[in-house]
Amino acid sequence: MKYLHTIEGTFLERPNRFIAKVAYQDEIITAHVPNTGRCKELFMPGCRVILEQSQNPARKTAASLIAVYKGDRLINIDSQIPHKIAAEALREGTLPGFKTPALVKREKTYLDARLDIYYEYSPEQNNGKKGFIEVKGVTLERDNFVLFPDAPTERGTKHIHHLIKAKEEGYASCIYFIVQMKDADYFTPNQETDPAFAAALREANQAGVQILAATCQVSPNEITVSHQIPIKL
Repeated sequence: MKYLHTIEGTFLERPNRFIAKVAYQDEIITAHVPNTGRCKELFMPGCRVILEQSQNPARKTAASLIAVYKGDRLINIDSQIPHKIAAEALREGTLPGFKTPALVKREKTYLDARLDIYYEYSPEQNNGKKGFIEVKGVTLERDNFVLFPDAPTERGTKHIHHLIKAKEEGYASCIYFIVQMKDADYFTPNQETDPAFAAALREANQAGVQILAATCQVSPNEITVSHQIPIKL
């Protein structure tokens, strides 16, 4: 996934969860923040950030804040990206843990929710297996391991229970954590912030739902899925 027209600025403040003020050269840019999570450990005044400038003159904000430097580590924070690059990698046969299916469909309705990815293999592949993948983007890092979520998520817990139900009905089910940075050692659920999500993830593991995590290669204008990392529940 490539971004166009990226620039580097200095983060000043986040007046609300939707916008940030960023210094760039001699101006202050009001940027859209495509992530409603807290990201408190990232948005530190004075940190370097990457903006994608909008080419739409009618848009209310001049740019989107897509990535933040935490020290020397660049972390993509665009919450719309993980399911896109996961689906792209699945189609191309580069999503760790999966072979290329015959069919990949985004946002498939199951019960009363839309899960991020639905896929089917041909009868010659994996006996025509069908399955769902729910994708979660991970931006929270501590001591070189990563956690999800950074704020309580009832919706995320609901999706795990949907995957358990799908597994019981014969579908392959996977929750895939796309780590929006490189070189993390392992993934673990954020028990302290959301014990219900952590418990649901352990329940899913016992029910046979596949739990995977992969880091990404991240640059100021590109992000791609890289390699799988261990899960610690």
